[in-house]
Amino acid sequence: MSLFYPSLHFRYLSLAYFKNLFSILFGLSVAFAVIDYFQHIDKLNVSSNYQILYIFYMWQEALGMLYPLAIVFAVIMTKLALVKSNTMGALHAFGYNKKRLFYPLFAVASFTYGSFVFLQTTEFSYAREKAELLLENEMNAYDVNDVFFKYNDTFVYLEKLDPIQKKIENITIFQVAGHQVHYTIKAPYAVYGDNEWIAKDAVVKVHIYKNGKLVKYKVEHKESITTLHGYKPKIITSLHEGKALNIIDAYHTWELFEKQKINSDKIRAVMYNKIVVPLFAIALALILFFKLPFHARMMNFGLVIASSLGATFVIWGILFGLNQMGQNGVLIPEITAILPIVLLWIYALYVYVTDEKRIA
Repeated sequence: MSLFYPSLHFRYLSLAYFKNLFSILFGLSVAFAVIDYFQHIDKLNVSSNYQILYIFYMWQEALGMLYPLAIVFAVIMTKLALVKSNTMGALHAFGYNKKRLFYPLFAVASFTYGSFVFLQTTEFSYAREKAELLLENEMNAYDVNDVFFKYNDTFVYLEKLDPIQKKIENITIFQVAGHQVHYTIKAPYAVYGDNEWIAKDAVVKVHIYKNGKLVKYKVEHKESITTLHGYKPKIITSLHEGKALNIIDAYHTWELFEKQKINSDKIRAVMYNKIVVPLFAIALALILFFKLPFHARMMNFGLVIASSLGATFVIWGILFGLNQMGQNGVLIPEITAILPIVLLWIYALYVYVTDEKRIA
C-alpha cells in the first residue's frame, strides 16, 4: 500500500463512503435551497435568471452549513450498509480491525473538511449575503452609509462607502482627549490601495486651546493623507452591518480589533465556527463507527439509526446554541467553541484507543 496506490480495502471503503457522503450532502443542500426558495418566492420580485441565482447562492450556503452533518450521516449509512450485507463481518474475519477500517472514512472526511475550510476563505462565505440582496431586490445595493468607528486614538465617520469601487465619499477623522477635540481631518473622498486608505484634498484643522478654552484654529491643506491601515472595504462593511466574513477577512479583523483594543468575541466566534466547530463531525464519526455493532444479529436497525441520528442532532444543536452564545458575548468563544470540541475529541481518542481489540 502507498499513498498513490492504496490497498483494495481502502479504495473500496473510501469509494463507498464518498458516494454516500456526496449523495447525502447534495440531497440535503438542494432540499434546503429549494425549501428556502419557496418560503421566499413572494419576496423575489426579480427575473427568473436571478431566481435561479438565488437558489444557487442558498445551495452554497447550505453546503457550508450542512457538510458536518453529512460527514456523520454518511458514516452511519456506510457502516450500516456494510453490516447489513455482512461485509463488515467478513472484513473483520480477514483480520481487519476497526482502526484499519476507519482510515478510509477518516481520509475522505478530512479531505471534505479541508475543502470546505478552504472554500470559507473565498467568496463562498458571502453566498447568503448575495442571496439576501436578491431577496430585497437590491442587486446593486452595495453602498454603505453613515459608518462611525474608532481607529487608534481617533474616531472616524464615513458618509458613504462603495466597497465595489473601493471608494469613500466624505471622510472625517477627529481626535478627542477629555472634552476637547484636538484636530479634525476632512476629505471629500478617499481611495483604497496597498492595504490602506488615501484621503485626497484633505483639510486638517488643529484646535488650539488656552486655559482649557478654544481660542483659534490652525488650518492646513493636504494633497493626500494615508489612514485606516488594514481596514479593507469588506471589514468596514462587516463592522457596520454585521455581514459575514470569510476566514481571511475575519482573521484580519481580529488583528485590527486587538490593536484597537476592541472586543473581538464575535469575530473569534465566527472564525471558530468555520474552522474548529466542524471538527465535531470527524470526532463523532469516529465514535459512531467504533460503537455501532459490526454484525446484523447484534443490532436493532431501527433503534440504532434513530439513536445515531438523534445523538448527532443533539450534539450539533448544542454546538450551534453555544456558538450563538459566543457571538452574542454571553460567554467567551473559547468556552463555547474550542472547549466542547476538545472534550469531544478526547472522548473520541479514548474510544479509538480502548476499542482497538474489540469487535462489538
